[in-house]
Amino acid sequence: MNTIGVIFDLDGVIVDTAKYHFLAWKKLADTLGFEFTESHNELLKGVSRVRSLEILLDIGKVHISDNEKQEYLISKNEDYLSYITKMGPEEILPGASNLLDNLDALRIDYVLGSASKNAPLILKQVGLYNRFKGIVDGNSVSKAKPDPEVFLIGAKKLGLKPQNCVVFEDAIAGVEAANAAKMISIGIGDAQTLNRAHYNFNDLTELPEGFFQELLTEKV
Repeated sequence: MNTIGVIFDLDGVIVDTAKYHFLAWKKLADTLGFEFTESHNELLKGVSRVRSLEILLDIGKVHISDNEKQEYLISKNEDYLSYITKMGPEEILPGASNLLDNLDALRIDYVLGSASKNAPLILKQVGLYNRFKGIVDGNSVSKAKPDPEVFLIGAKKLGLKPQNCVVFEDAIAGVEAANAAKMISIGIGDAQTLNRAHYNFNDLTELPEGFFQELLTEKV
């Protein structure tokens, strides 16, 4: 068995579904009669569906009943699902497939650690579901990032100690969760935003050749 394993966040690392969340929330805002922009959508990144609705309603200064909130949460998710069920392999982000190939060649196992309850469906849509040793999603955890629960469960699926796990994340809360779990954190995206990560790359294509070989040497 290898001395390290990898845990991937999904959205913003393997695929980009933020645009579909945006379209679904924008449709709801249109229904409620106010503008919802892509800048507004940034406020919802890494946030639960319920909290996202609360933020959206605050933006529009809209007050609705608890029953209406439940109805809108259901309709938003139905709209989102209508988008992701049309996804295909072409929506895998640059460098992701090559990275998985490299990990396979090195016999390094990897699992998914995502807050999304739709993570298994998305992986199936893009043809990556069977490549992961395990999936930890929103149905598997009780605490959201930055709590490390999702990654600690991922380490168990890998059969490794947390300090031997490498986490790829694109969100501040995800990097904080990885660090709290005592794992090696790799921030994918803006280095200033993700400045608490141990390593930073704009995207997966920037990983240097031999990166994992060096980590393996360090962990021997």
